[in-house]
Amino acid sequence: MQSLGNFKLPQFFNYPPYFTLQPVRETREKQIQLWKELILDYCRSQKIFIIGMEEEFPLFVNPVIDRSLSYESREQFLNVLVSEGRAEWMDKGRKKCLILWLRIQDWADCILNFVRENGLENSVMTVEEIRSGMESRGTELQGIDRGVLMRALRLLEQKGKVAIFKGSSADDEGVKFSA
Repeated sequence: MQSLGNFKLPQFFNYPPYFTLQPVRETREKQIQLWKELILDYCRSQKIFIIGMEEEFPLFVNPVIDRSLSYESREQFLNVLVSEGRAEWMDKGRKKCLILWLRIQDWADCILNFVRENGLENSVMTVEEIRSGMESRGTELQGIDRGVLMRALRLLEQKGKVAIFKGSSADDEGVKFSA
């Protein structure tokens, strides 16, 4: 089985027709489902949050069978993720796509679990500590996209679970976790 680094690729990755949008509706729906799962799984395993449409993305090329996804195919697969709330276009020109392998609500739940597991209720951390501090190493939060983290924290703030306070720069924004 082929892999990209430590990520094992599924069988269909070596099947040339899956790199071309299929004309038969049922086949195309299956193709789209397989690619959606592959994109989310790969991005999660590699902690990739942004896919640039004009940049090389290793998942969209298979040198073993000399195939790559067309721009149209990549855009269609990402559009389906966007329509399902699993991705968002970051610009009007659709050149960059934010991949939400966890939805914002799921990230918020992940933060609350992190707080409970580390006994951080009623404590304060900086946003950078949540992303890259000792406590977050080896967790889903390690290396989280800052924008995704802030959206999840704002959701928790609306629910009264955290208080976000601004520092003199973006690097020292703080978060107080409620019990």
